[in-house]
Amino acid sequence: MNLQCADCHSIRSNGLCLRYGETTIFQELNLCIPQGKVTVFIGSNGCGKSTLLRSLARLLKPHSGEIILDGSDISSLSTKDVARRLAILPQGPSAPEGLTVLQLVKQGRYPYQNWLQQWSEKDERMVRKALELTHMTDLAERSVDSLSGGQRQRAWIAMTLAQETPTILLDEPTTYLDLAHQIEVLDLLHELNVHENRTIVMVLHDINLACRYAHNIVAVKDRKVWSEGPPSDVVTEKLIREVFDLECRVIEDPLFFTPMVVPYGKGKTPVQAPAASVVSKAAAI
Repeated sequence: MNLQCADCHSIRSNGLCLRYGETTIFQELNLCIPQGKVTVFIGSNGCGKSTLLRSLARLLKPHSGEIILDGSDISSLSTKDVARRLAILPQGPSAPEGLTVLQLVKQGRYPYQNWLQQWSEKDERMVRKALELTHMTDLAERSVDSLSGGQRQRAWIAMTLAQETPTILLDEPTTYLDLAHQIEVLDLLHELNVHENRTIVMVLHDINLACRYAHNIVAVKDRKVWSEGPPSDVVTEKLIREVFDLECRVIEDPLFFTPMVVPYGKGKTPVQAPAASVVSKAAAI
């Protein structure tokens, strides 16, 4: 075991092989998720990002290899023990009709309940804290199915927070949300990382938002990690071409100074910028 890696990473995989039937999704995958950071998986549709996330949460059993969670082989831990260490929010979760936000968030305390220990003052305190952190206190008695997309996603995140886990995994948490609600959810996850020191691992399709919010980006292609590291090191024109088969320019985001991908595909080439004299003349008119 790499002790240095174990000390600074919340989740690791060693020689991980994932399969669906006879189809190999990943082969001999070694991956480290840095503790206390935001990690984002990127890659083309069907490359295995969600499969990898599910395996890290023990929702998919590896064909071979191991996943180490907080220094322990995740396969040796009980279900409740895993649920106390990490929470996962799958893509497009659904709640029973009529379930209130408060009832949903209370379900996050399930890992701490047993026949000896029923609902406690701490459970109540953690639920209130989760509602406060997600700004959902005023909506606690509303039914989940009556909420807007952004509010609904915040309610589900509140449930994961009530689990009181140091690590949170999210599969495409911004899918089906408009841009304003995407930023709302990502800002919330950023705050949880900064103020609560939560390790955040998520799958995102928007590469520019991934660059803005991630400390660490994992690009996936051809059953392996194609590139991994800070956005400025990973997101290049060469990588976008290799991983997404897309032509682009990578420029600096004018607000956050992170990489910003400007795609143009193969059928439409960029227009040359007009000469300075022409621009000046047009401005004068």
